[in-house]
Formats: sequence, C-alpha cells, structure tokens
Amino acid sequence: MPTLASIGLLLALLGLGGLGWCIAQGFRIRRASLPAEEVHAQLHRLLAVNLGSVGVAAIGLAMLVAGLLL
Repeated sequence: MPTLASIGLLLALLGLGGLGWCIAQGFRIRRASLPAEEVHAQLHRLLAVNLGSVGVAAIGLAMLVAGLLL
C-alpha cells in the first residue's frame, strides 16, 4: 500500500503542476495582443489541458487516500 500512496502523491503533484502551467499559459495568452478569435482558440485548447490536469490530480488524491487508509 505504500507504493499506491506514493504513486497517488506523484499523480496529484503532476496534476497540480499541470494546473500551474495552465495558469501561466492563461496569463501569457491574456498579455499577448492577439485577435479575439485567436485568443478564443488558444483558451479552448488550454481548457482541455486544464480539465486533464484536474482529472489527474483527482485520481492521484483518490489513490493517495486509498493507500493511506488500506
């Protein structure tokens, strides 16, 4: 079970890192002087990465909790 908790911790940290990257990319897109359509397209792609990061973080936290409880 310690390996399950370790893998869960790594996944949770990976997900949080992805969320941090999404925030940084969002600020870069916001600062760039791009047309509205281009901003919308880039933010749409960033949304997919953001949702994936949240999912990975949630799975990691679930694995971490399961590893600690078992």
